[in-house]
Amino acid sequence: MARIAPRTSVAPERLKTLLPSLKPTIYQDPSASKNPNNIRTIAWNPPGTYIATGCMDKTLRVWNADKPNVRQSTELKGHAASIEKVAFNPVKELELCSVSSDGVVRFWDVKTKQVLNEVKGLGETFTLAWAPRGECVVVGNKDDKLFVISPTQSTPISSHQQSVQTNSITFCWSGQRIFASTGDGKTRILSFPEFEPAYQFDYKEGPDAEFKLTGHTSSCIAVEIHPFYRYLATGGTDSLIALWETTEWNCLRTATKMTGPVRSLSFSWDGLYIVGGSDEGPGLEVFNSETGEHLCTYKTATPSPVVAWAPNRYALAYADSGSLRVIGASTGGK
Repeated sequence: MARIAPRTSVAPERLKTLLPSLKPTIYQDPSASKNPNNIRTIAWNPPGTYIATGCMDKTLRVWNADKPNVRQSTELKGHAASIEKVAFNPVKELELCSVSSDGVVRFWDVKTKQVLNEVKGLGETFTLAWAPRGECVVVGNKDDKLFVISPTQSTPISSHQQSVQTNSITFCWSGQRIFASTGDGKTRILSFPEFEPAYQFDYKEGPDAEFKLTGHTSSCIAVEIHPFYRYLATGGTDSLIALWETTEWNCLRTATKMTGPVRSLSFSWDGLYIVGGSDEGPGLEVFNSETGEHLCTYKTATPSPVVAWAPNRYALAYADSGSLRVIGASTGGK
């Protein structure tokens, strides 16, 4: 897979013509389910050298980004149900956390395949976010309860019942705020570790006093923070991507070219671009995050609800036809 030099930005006019012409590298797992929706989650490790995939058929696999042959990958066995979310520790190269609908959260040393820690009995868990310094994760279940979990303790540090359907969570880079997308189309901004509303209106009382980001006409599913904290991106079942500035929390722009629910969002390493994945439509939609302009559609054989940019270059991992695929742009001037 061809790489460009890390930290080399590509101008929008070049990216919009280059990206659709690139052929993907296919990471084929012959033993995996042929269901086109088998891959539920994708995550890069911090140096961008490994990619983890979690699947509906209980397969958890870590791929070497440069070696697509399945024999060069690592399978991590143990979950009894669908793998709903995976994420690498942001400050360690090969520590992976996995969340399954079997109610178990596992921390893995990918190099040795050893389970470093396991927390059970959490309900039907499906969402996960690492604190930016890697000291804990927040995990959510389908009963809208959030758990704070340490990589070294077998029981949760704390649990927090939410009053509204909570779909996805992410941390701000300071680790003092959590953003939670909700079923009523809003995004909550909560203090961490207190899980209290970070901002409130002085002139309102009770639950109505909480300040929320209101940007979707139906359920808000995806939430993603800009790598330099310029924007917060949210995506909903209304097919919209909203970009919010992070000082006054105004919605600066919306991207409207998505087809179907926005299941995943990812910023490029430099924050210039954002990509959306959906379980409907012809492929991946790429936008300029500074203007909201739709740059291109990367055509896929099947809808691609799961997508993730590499953390240090223009390599884009996504699910297509039940397998992991990666495309990477070559270098270009600004």
